[in-house]
Amino acid sequence: MNEGRRRRGFLVTFYLFLIFIFFAARPHAVQRLVYPFYYREMILDEAEKHDQDPRLIAAIIWVESRFKDHALSSKGAMGLMQIMPSTGSWAAEIVNLELQEMEELLEPRVNIALGTWYFNNLLQLFDGNVYAALAAYNGGQGHVSGWLKAGTWDGSLENVEAIPFPETRQFVMKVARTYEHYKELYCCIAE
Repeated sequence: MNEGRRRRGFLVTFYLFLIFIFFAARPHAVQRLVYPFYYREMILDEAEKHDQDPRLIAAIIWVESRFKDHALSSKGAMGLMQIMPSTGSWAAEIVNLELQEMEELLEPRVNIALGTWYFNNLLQLFDGNVYAALAAYNGGQGHVSGWLKAGTWDGSLENVEAIPFPETRQFVMKVARTYEHYKELYCCIAE
């Protein structure tokens, strides 16, 4: 019995050592477990349609839902990119996508299509300022426009602490940080 226990202990230690060696030799393998790139083809398709970096869209999804396609927020936002039903309905009308029911916002292809279009729309409204567009994606374009106009926030990441809404401030910082991870881990995906 003692011999069997020692043998099992040795095998467990040996396998753990092999796993350690594998991950030590491939540190990005562990990081890609933390920052996966699910729905890659859908994200690539939609990002290309709107001239967006797919890694930024993946970062938004990671922060919004951790790639959980049926995610629902306490405020009613739905799906991978956490789209509010009113925003989804409005965006679907503009892009000529017929939604039969709001539950369709939980479908990854629909959610990624509308979320990417919406983010691109915000990016255009804020003259290409990614941080202002991210803040508007979370806190609403009216609020962000007001902050920029009043000088409350200058739209930069360096001054993100000036964003009055803590949730929006955290969202912008998390997406920016996550985007850096995605750029490092998936360096050639946007090329």
